[in-house]
Amino acid sequence: MLRPATEHDVDTMRLLRNQQANRDVSIQSHEITADEHAAWWAKTSADPTRRVLIYEREGMTAGVVNFFDIEGSTAAWGFFLDADGLAERGETLPAWIEVMKEATSYAFDELGLELLTGEVLEHNAVVRQMNRRFRFTEGTPEQRYADGREITVIPISLRKQDRRKGK
Repeated sequence: MLRPATEHDVDTMRLLRNQQANRDVSIQSHEITADEHAAWWAKTSADPTRRVLIYEREGMTAGVVNFFDIEGSTAAWGFFLDADGLAERGETLPAWIEVMKEATSYAFDELGLELLTGEVLEHNAVVRQMNRRFRFTEGTPEQRYADGREITVIPISLRKQDRRKGK
């Protein structure tokens, strides 16, 4: 289930985002401080071109989905899961599939998008494979510098008419 994030979710979102598994596959890989996160939330929660959703699984917070740069029929997105908690419960793969289904449905059915874009790090082979399963296409990789390291970022996109529909 996806629901809008609230002020009560801010600390949990930061804890999940700071899990090592999530930092390893993020463009910004440093540990996010409480002040940095509070400033992000203050800006994000007031921005009409953004939606931050909490992914819940069996009543527990299991991830965060971010939609941003929402303009007309296009937007960008990203998400991260409670990597540690889901792994401990043996629920990583089912949660991952579920959040992608729910997030893409939200993008196309709730936000009314025609095009959903995002980015993935080149070394993140597992996410790239899952993206392909959900019919995202990859664009031309680009080199960037972030947090003192050189990374290769691959743009991804999914058109509404190309998405996998749930059964």
